[in-house]
Amino acid sequence: MANFTPISAAIGGALIGLSAVLLMVLNGRIAGITGVFAGLIDPLSTDRAWRATFVAGLIAAPFSALLLGYTIPIPHMPTSFITITAAGLLVGFGTRLSNGCTSGHGICGIARLSPRSITATAIFMAAAIVVVALTRHVIGG
Repeated sequence: MANFTPISAAIGGALIGLSAVLLMVLNGRIAGITGVFAGLIDPLSTDRAWRATFVAGLIAAPFSALLLGYTIPIPHMPTSFITITAAGLLVGFGTRLSNGCTSGHGICGIARLSPRSITATAIFMAAAIVVVALTRHVIGG
């Protein structure tokens, strides 16, 4: 790893954990972005204000960091529109299939000792390890 920053990673992780706990304690809600966003776009939802604020914070955070002088790395994206579309569909399908996203299961579900979340996170991690191994050592090698 070229950019190993354990102190800022620990502080960031602690802030994510704190925000998840505060949302659970103060609102009784789980901080999984899939559920938050689904409730935001649901026409029958009656609690859009906190959801919109949550999503706005996700968008505003990197811009705030830029204003404070931090550099924001630009992610490397595939140039093929088909690859990006297929990846997005697979992520969306996996999210629906597992009843939540990596943030909801990995951060909030494991903290609540949810067997479903622990299993889902183990599967997410195993799939990620296989994909990285294949793309770095088989396909890209």
